[in-house]
Amino acid sequence: MLRDRSLIPLSRQHQHALAMCVLIRRALSSGKASLEKWRGEMREAFAEEIGVHFAAEEEVLFPEARNFPALAPLVDDLLRDHAALRDCFRRAETGTLDTEGLADFVRLLDQHIRKEERQLFEQLQKLVPANRLEELGRSMQKRLGSASGPACKIND
Repeated sequence: MLRDRSLIPLSRQHQHALAMCVLIRRALSSGKASLEKWRGEMREAFAEEIGVHFAAEEEVLFPEARNFPALAPLVDDLLRDHAALRDCFRRAETGTLDTEGLADFVRLLDQHIRKEERQLFEQLQKLVPANRLEELGRSMQKRLGSASGPACKIND
């Protein structure tokens, strides 16, 4: 299904985060990953884009999804993912995220994004009337503000 234009800003940010996942996976598989560089990249990505992205979803999209009882368990699962991902970002910030933690972060972020795209967004597009989706899109765009740059700036 094509993505509704109201959700495209979030999907673009998902693409940025998935690109970061690919680069981290490549760096890890090469055995030459600079853990400190990737911790820094994670800190910057969270500060500039991902933290705002999570807040927009939690304040706008998830409450709307809860209006549909069938989506409530999915929203609960996505909120648990956000908490686990925030913990990864916190560990990157404090310098306690190790190589195994970095690999876990990539796996979790990748799975989380695919869950939002393939399950939440698809269902919302089917269940929420177009005019309401448009309202949600405007509200999310206000919250996202300028947080729309690429999340990854290094090629370790």
